[in-house]
Amino acid sequence: MKISVIITTYNAVEWLRKVLIGYSVQTESDFEIVIADDGSTPETRQLLTQFSADFKHPIIHVWHDDDGFQKSKILNKAILQASSDYLLFTDGDCIPRKDFIAVHLKHKEKGYFLSGGYFKLPMEISQSVTDIDIKSQKCFHVKFLRQRGMSSTFKFTKLTHNKWFAAFMNWITPTKRSWNGHNSSGFKSDLLAINGFNHDMKYGGLDRELGERLFNAGLLSKQIRYSAICLHLDHARGYSTAEIWESNNSIRSYNKKHHITSIDNGISSL
Repeated sequence: MKISVIITTYNAVEWLRKVLIGYSVQTESDFEIVIADDGSTPETRQLLTQFSADFKHPIIHVWHDDDGFQKSKILNKAILQASSDYLLFTDGDCIPRKDFIAVHLKHKEKGYFLSGGYFKLPMEISQSVTDIDIKSQKCFHVKFLRQRGMSSTFKFTKLTHNKWFAAFMNWITPTKRSWNGHNSSGFKSDLLAINGFNHDMKYGGLDRELGERLFNAGLLSKQIRYSAICLHLDHARGYSTAEIWESNNSIRSYNKKHHITSIDNGISSL
C-alpha cells in the first residue's frame, strides 16, 4: 500500500459521503482509507458499510465512544491501524481533487512533511455540490463556482490546474509550511518517533503542535497548498473556551522554548 489516507469525522454523514466520492475518482489507485471517527452515532458506520460495497479501496473504520473532543486520541488510534508507511491526513469535510493523493506521493521525501491548504466553500454551495459535480470534477473549476454566486477573489488561484503556476505560487506564498490537519502528509515512522498527537491538546492548534515537534526533531516541510487541492465544505464551528486556548498555547510555547519532540501523553499512552 503506497499511502494511507486518514480522514477525521464526527457526525457529518452527508459531508463525509461527498468526500468519499472524491476518493472514488482518484488518479492514484494504490491507497487505503482510514476513518478516524471521534464517537459518531451508527449512521457513520452505516454509510461506510454501504459505500464499501462499490468502493475499490479498503476502508478501515477506527471508532471510540463519544467522550467529548478527543481528536488527538482517535488520530493516534488511526495511525496505529494504518497499513502504509506514508500517511496523508485530512478531514471529513474536505473533498479532494482527483490528483490529490498523486500530488502527495509525488512530493513525499524523507526528512520532510508536506503542508497543504484548502479552498473554502460557503454553505449554500457546499450543499449544492452533487455527486456528478465531484465525479466530473466540475466543482474544482472557477467557472462552476462563479455560476453559483461566488465573487471573483485572489483565492481562486488556489484552484489552478497549471502545475508550473502552482509550483510558483507554492514558492512565493507567505503562508507558513505548518502541519495542517485538513491537508498534510508524512512518514509514519516520523510520527511514531515523536509519540504522535498530544492528548493534552484540545480544540485549537493540535495539528500545529504536532508539526512544531516534527520541526524540533529536525524535519523540514514542503509547501504544496497550490498543488494538492481540496474543497472545504462549510459547517458550524466547534467551540472552545478561553481556558482551553490558554492551555493549548501554553503547551505549544513550552514545547518551542524547550525544543520538545516526543511527549508523554501520546500514542504510547493508548
